[in-house]
Amino acid sequence: MRLRRVTTVVVLAALASLPVAAPARADDAPALTTPGSPTVLANEPHQLTLSWVPATWAGEPTGDGPISYEVQAPLGPYTYRLLGTTTATTLTLTDLAPGTTYRIAVAARAPGGYSDSSAATAVRTAAGRATVGYRNLDWSPTNNQIQYVLQVTNTGSAPLDLATVRVRYHLRFEGGNTSLVTTCDWAALGRDRVRQTVGFYVPPGTPPGYPIPGTTVPGWVELTFTEGTLAPGASTGPIQLRHHRHSRSDIDERDDPSWLAAAGQWTENDRITLDVDGVREFGDSF
Repeated sequence: MRLRRVTTVVVLAALASLPVAAPARADDAPALTTPGSPTVLANEPHQLTLSWVPATWAGEPTGDGPISYEVQAPLGPYTYRLLGTTTATTLTLTDLAPGTTYRIAVAARAPGGYSDSSAATAVRTAAGRATVGYRNLDWSPTNNQIQYVLQVTNTGSAPLDLATVRVRYHLRFEGGNTSLVTTCDWAALGRDRVRQTVGFYVPPGTPPGYPIPGTTVPGWVELTFTEGTLAPGASTGPIQLRHHRHSRSDIDERDDPSWLAAAGQWTENDRITLDVDGVREFGDSF
């Protein structure tokens, strides 16, 4: 009788949005067939409704208990972000970021069996109330400064108060050095309306002295506005930004979540995030 191994991934509810590492697989074949790739039934700014062809037992004997499904965002070999679970073959994912591309796959689990993950489907969620345009001005990602241009566009149906908008460019501070000099070289709406602050993520329960020198620290440059209103369809125009260390030492941007290689043209970079009144309206930094 063929060995049926169970692959179990335990995820606390509070950590459901964090990456999950699946255990290394043995040489035995999956006991469940691979579910179909997810298809989109409904696409809204903050949620997706997905459907897929179910998995079945791949021969005899069959296992006991219902087949459940993990909806995953693959991040690498045997590593994924868990988006949701269900025993049905449809699921509505909520709390997603608008205007953001997700690669989504489905895997089946059951007592006594598991399946491979399906091929991933790339889905871009519908735009929210605003989007961020991005253009990289720096053709060398390892020199001593970061240079790019941002532009906020109102994609909603009502006027957008810029004082409620928060944009974050996400990066990784090398060597635990979280200091940056932030400069706005030029802004179509006026440099006096643009504010920049630097921040970094502090894990819960972190002892004093964080970040530890020599470590890499996830952080961001935050852009806010003192005033201004955008009519539907209107934009701020270009906002040209530049950052460097006080020491003018080199910065490697290539592992920064929001960095894209210079291409000389505008793009909607969905690894830059935008919130309106504290609600995510564009982008996801994972």
